Amino acid sequence: MEYAVGIDVGSTQTKAVALDTARAIVARVLIDSGANVVRAGQRAMDEIQKTGISREDIKFVVGTGYGRYKIEAGDTQVTEISCHARGAHMLYPGTRTVIDMGGQDTKAIKISADGDVIDFCMNDKCAAGTGRFLAGAADVLGLTLDEIGEISLRGTKPVRLTSVCTVFVESDILSHLAQNKQVEDILAGVHEAIATRTIGLVRRVGMDPEITFTGGVARNIGMVRALEAKLHTPLNANPEAHFCGALGAALYAMDHVLAEKRPTVEVSAESAVWVDE
Repeated sequence: MEYAVGIDVGSTQTKAVALDTARAIVARVLIDSGANVVRAGQRAMDEIQKTGISREDIKFVVGTGYGRYKIEAGDTQVTEISCHARGAHMLYPGTRTVIDMGGQDTKAIKISADGDVIDFCMNDKCAAGTGRFLAGAADVLGLTLDEIGEISLRGTKPVRLTSVCTVFVESDILSHLAQNKQVEDILAGVHEAIATRTIGLVRRVGMDPEITFTGGVARNIGMVRALEAKLHTPLNANPEAHFCGALGAALYAMDHVLAEKRPTVEVSAESAVWVDE
């Protein structure tokens, strides 16, 4: 068997996906990135091989994400924008807009019917309105990231945040707690604020249905519902949405594998058609 692997080294987590030549997912890995992105990429490859896939059978590896240039096993690199577009299109072929929300940035991506990127917009200058902001809010409230989405759905009076700056989230939330605001209303306000900021990105590229939500934050049901309320339309939010970047990278890797397997057609001089200039 021959396989292709995509490795997405993110700021928080590293994902890896292996495909066979039928483009079926045969293995996937999720680990914490930690401080050493080189080691994260290698650990992801090690974990893929623990599923029973030998290194000799992995014919091509594509790296993507925050640490894509540090993946020692990578044969080439593709931007996370293209990889998330490709991965979202495979999961939901009708996708025309992708919202990718990760640990330190958020992207709105407009794609074609073939899954190619037409336009994109991202907030890459700071972590405002991203997974890092949600993590900061969770820390202040003494909760885990896995808890805050469900709790936010119980909020009936979302508070208004002064900003979605990760630096000021602690003081903002502490101020609301001092005013005896309910935790669920604070979290509802946090999710609503991020959704409002994200919609600004989406409007800049144009909002065409279907819309697919990718990245680690797509697992947060509170964020899904907040975005749906602002967009007035349902989102595709697959439970495996955080693997979309790695899946797209693996699809690009498989393109290389299959291209090398195509037979070379030899044309004899007798059968060639000559064109006079």
